[in-house]
Amino acid sequence: MSPSSLPFVAAPQQARLPYPYRPEVDVVEAALATLQGQLDWAQVIRAGRPWVESVRDKPAPFWAMESLLREYPISSAEGLALMRLAEALLRVPDVETAIALTADQLGRADFDADSVVDGPHKILAGISANAISLSKKFLPGAEGEGGLLKRLGAKTVVAATVRAIQLLGRQFVLGRTIAEAMEEAQDQRKDMESARRGSANAATGLRFSYDMLGEGARTEHDAERYLASYANAIDAISRGQVAASPETADGISIKLSALFSRYEDGQRDRVFAELLPRVWSLIEQAARANLNLTIDAEETDRLELSLDVLDALAERIADAFPKWTGFGLAVQAYQTRALQVVDAVAAIARKHRLRFMVRLVKGAYWDGEIKRAQEGGLTGYPVFTHKEHTDISYLACARALIAHADVIYPQFATHNAGTIAAILQMARAKNAAFEMQRLHGMGEGIYREVMKDPTVACRVYAPVGEHRDLLAYLVRRLLENGANSSFVHQLADNAVDVERLLASPMTTARPPAFPMPAFLYPVDHGLQRRNSTGADLAVIADRAPLDAAVAATVVPVIREATTEEVITQMVRLDDGFAAWSERPVAERAAIIRRAGDMLDARLAEFCGLLVKEAHKTLGDCVAEVREAVDFCRYYADQAQIRLQDQVLPGPTGESNELRMTGRGVFVCISPWNFPLAIFAGQVVAALVAGNTVAAKPAEQTPAVAARMVELLYEAGVPKDALALLHGPGETIGASLTANLHCSGVCFTGSTQVAKIIQRTLAHKDGPIVPFIAETGGLNAMIVDSSALPEQVVDAVVQSAFRSAGQRCSALRLLVVHGSIADGVIEMVRGALAELNVGDPARLSTDVGPVIDDEAHANVSRNVARLKKEAKLLGEAKTASTFPRLVPPVAFELGAIADLKEEIFGPVLHVVRWNGDVDQVMHDINELGYGLTLGIQTRIDSRAQRLAKLAKVGNVYINRNIIGAVVGVQPFGGEGLSGTGPKAGGPNYLLRFCAEQTLTINTAAAGGNAALLAGESGGH
Repeated sequence: MSPSSLPFVAAPQQARLPYPYRPEVDVVEAALATLQGQLDWAQVIRAGRPWVESVRDKPAPFWAMESLLREYPISSAEGLALMRLAEALLRVPDVETAIALTADQLGRADFDADSVVDGPHKILAGISANAISLSKKFLPGAEGEGGLLKRLGAKTVVAATVRAIQLLGRQFVLGRTIAEAMEEAQDQRKDMESARRGSANAATGLRFSYDMLGEGARTEHDAERYLASYANAIDAISRGQVAASPETADGISIKLSALFSRYEDGQRDRVFAELLPRVWSLIEQAARANLNLTIDAEETDRLELSLDVLDALAERIADAFPKWTGFGLAVQAYQTRALQVVDAVAAIARKHRLRFMVRLVKGAYWDGEIKRAQEGGLTGYPVFTHKEHTDISYLACARALIAHADVIYPQFATHNAGTIAAILQMARAKNAAFEMQRLHGMGEGIYREVMKDPTVACRVYAPVGEHRDLLAYLVRRLLENGANSSFVHQLADNAVDVERLLASPMTTARPPAFPMPAFLYPVDHGLQRRNSTGADLAVIADRAPLDAAVAATVVPVIREATTEEVITQMVRLDDGFAAWSERPVAERAAIIRRAGDMLDARLAEFCGLLVKEAHKTLGDCVAEVREAVDFCRYYADQAQIRLQDQVLPGPTGESNELRMTGRGVFVCISPWNFPLAIFAGQVVAALVAGNTVAAKPAEQTPAVAARMVELLYEAGVPKDALALLHGPGETIGASLTANLHCSGVCFTGSTQVAKIIQRTLAHKDGPIVPFIAETGGLNAMIVDSSALPEQVVDAVVQSAFRSAGQRCSALRLLVVHGSIADGVIEMVRGALAELNVGDPARLSTDVGPVIDDEAHANVSRNVARLKKEAKLLGEAKTASTFPRLVPPVAFELGAIADLKEEIFGPVLHVVRWNGDVDQVMHDINELGYGLTLGIQTRIDSRAQRLAKLAKVGNVYINRNIIGAVVGVQPFGGEGLSGTGPKAGGPNYLLRFCAEQTLTINTAAAGGNAALLAGESGGH
C-alpha cells in the first residue's frame, strides 16, 4: 500500500512557535532589527508617489472601494446603515422582516439625493426620504410592526434597497458560480492585456485565486457541501488540462474550518482522521492539474494546529507529488508570531524537500482576537495593537519570505502603495520571484498603475458564491479596509498628502494601544481591579499545568456535620461577629482581595479539583475559577467604595452620618453546578460586608468548598468568622436557617427549596432577616429571520449544552421565525451530531456528565417522556462509558405554552413563530419566570423594544446567554426567579448590610461655634 493512501494519524502536539502572548514592544523591536539596512524609504516614496497621484487624478469606477468610502465613510450613519443592510438584507426571506430591517437602518441615515449622481448611489439616495418616512410609521407606534404592510410603497423601498445591495455584491463577488467567475476573470484579463499592449513577459498577467466563500461549517452536511464546491471549482479551473506551472496558473483557496466543523485543537485526533482525508482529495486533484491550492488563515488558537496539519500533508505530498510546487498557506502578519510562522513553514518545506506558495496578508480577525484575549484574561494579545506594528511585521515577514525563496514562492497581498513599493525593492535586490495580490473589487486603482510595469505579476483573490451567503464576509472586508487608519480609506482622502500616506512605519515600537487584559477594568475611586488570569487551552504551556493537576488530584472525603455542631458553630460565629465587624472596611477588603490573588495563582489546583469532584470540562473549570477570583476582587473594591461611612446633609449645628454594618451570622447555601464560583461569591460578599458566615455547600461538592475555606483562612479570615458545615439540606440546611443566630440567608438553587427557606424564616422568632435568593428559570432565545443562522447555532449550542445544560442561565426554549426555522433546526441537528460527550478530563470533551445518579435519572426520564410527546429534532451520540452521561437532545413543541417545567440538563425545546414578535415576548413572559433571554436580530429597534418588554434578569443580544461576567454583566433575577439585587453587581453588598444613621447636635453645648465664628455670624 502506498504511504499516500494510509490513514492520517495525529502526531503528539509540539510547540513549534514561541508563546503567543509576549510583550508587543519586544516583538516589534525584534522585527525592526531584521529590517535594518534592507530598505531605502526615500526610494519607496519615489516609486509610490506616481501611483497615488494617478489614482487620485483618475479615480476607479464608481463602486470601487475608494469611491464607496469617499461617498459613505464607515464612520458615518450612512456608511454604517449600508454595511448593516449589506450584511443581512439579502438573506431575509420574508417581506415583513425585510421591511422592518430596511426601515430600521435607512431611517437613521440621510442619503442626500442632490449630492450624488452615480447609479447605485442614486438608488440609495432616492429611497432615503421614503425610508425616513417609512421608519416613522413603521417603528413602534400605534400601528405596530404589522401595520406597515398595508401601506403602498413599503415593498418598493425594500426592492430598491435590495437592488442597491445586489449591485454592491456584484462589485466585490467575482461570480455566483465558478463558471460565472471564470468568465468574469477572463474579461478582466483581456482588459489588462489590452492596457499592457500585449506584453508577452512570462512573469506578467492577471491570475486568480478563487474562494468558494461562506461561513465555516457547523455540520457534517455543511462540510460535505463545501468539499463538493471546492472539488467542482478545481475541476472547472483545470478543464481537464495540466497547467504549465502553479505559479502562473489560476488556483483555489480553501478554508479548513469549512471542511470540518470541529477544526480546533481540542479535536486534534478527529482533525487528522476526518479533515485531512478531505483536504488530501483536493490536493490530489489540484496537483494532478498542476494548479495552486492555498490553505486560508484561521484564528490564533488554530495556528499551531495548522502547522501540524501542513507538516502531515507535506509528508504525503513529498511521497505522491514531489515535483508539485502549488501547495501553500496564508500567513497573517498581524500575529505576534508571524515571523516565526514564516520560518516554521520554510523549515517544513526543507524537511520534505518541497517548495510552498505562501500568501502574506495583514490579517482578518483582529477585533475578535483582541476581544478573546480580554474575555479570557490572557497574559497579553496574540496580535499587534497598533496598525504601524502590523505594517512593520508585514515588511519583516516579506523580507523573510524573500530570504526563503529557495523553498517559498512569496505572494504579497496588500493594497498599500508604500508596502508594494517596499516589496518590489527588496525582491528585486535579491532577484527573487514573487507575485502581488489584491482582493477583487479593492485596490484596483493602485494596481492599475503598478501593473503598468510588465514585470509585476498580480493575483486577484476572488470570492465566488451567492451574494446572500457572501455579504457577511464582504462587510468584514469593507470594515477592515474602510477604517480611518487604513491606506485604502486615506487614499480616497485628498487632504492626506502623499508623504504622509506613504510614510515609513518603521519607527520606534510603541506601548500597546490599550491596557493588557489583566488591566481591562478602569480605575474606580482610586482602585484598580485586576482581571482574573485565564489560560489558553490551545497553548501547551498554559494547558500542561492543568493536565498535571487533574492527573494528580484525589478528592478528599469531607465529614458531614451534625445538628449539634450546627448549634455550636452558630454560637461561635455569633461570638466572633463583633471582632470581625469592627475591623475597618479597608482591612476586611484587603483580606478578601488577598484571597482572590491567592486563588488566581492556584488556577491549576482548583481546576483539578473541579474536574474530579464536579465533573466539569477544562474550559468550564478555568471559567469558574476566574469567576471566583473576580468575585473576591470586585466585592473587595465595592466594599471600599460603597460601605464607607457617608456624611449626609442637614441643618446647621448638626452632623449626620450613614453607617453600613454587618448584620450578624449569614447562612450561605450554594449549589453544585458552580461549587466554587457561587460558593465563593456568597461567602466573600457576606464577609467583606462585616458578617460572619456559616457556609453550607452542596452535598455533591463539599471538597471544592472546603479547599476554598482553607484558602480564606490562609488569607486572614479568622476561624471564628467562617465555618464550613457540610451535610444534607433537610438536616444541616434546615438547622442553619432555623437557628436563632441566623441573621440572614443567601441561597442559590431551586425555587422549591427557596420557598421552603422562605417559610422557615417567616415562622422563625426574632428579627425579620433578609433572604437573598437566586433560583432557576425557563430561559428563552428569540430568533428572527434577519439573524445570521451560523451565529445563532453557535449561541444555541453554547447556551443549551455547555456544562451539560446544568446552568441556571442555560437556554431551555429556542423560538425561531418560521421562514428560517427549517434551516436553523437542520443546523442545530447537525451541530448536535458533532458534539463530543464523555470524560470531562479530556480536552476533546464538549459535554460531560450530569452531577449525580438522581439528576441522571430525572433528566433521562424527561427525555423519554418528550420522545413520546414531542418531535425529536436531533440528539448527540456517545460511545463513552463514562457514568451519568446524557447526550444533548432537541425537541420541537407546538407552542411556547407547552413548555411546563425546567429540565436541568442538556435538553432544548424549539418552537416556531410567525406574526407579531411582541406577542412572542408576551407568551415567553407568561411562562412565569426566567433568568436570561437571548434576542437574535439585526433590527436594532426591535431588539431594544423586546428587551424592555422582557421580564427577565439578563438580556443578551446577538450572542449566547450564559457566562455572565462579574462587574460587567451582574447576574440574577427578580420576582419568581430571585429576590435580587444581582450577584456581581454594584448593589449586591448592600443586601448583606444593616444601615445606621448617627445624628449629633453639634450646637448642644454653647451654640454652633463654627457658624458664630463665620463672617456673617453674630451682631
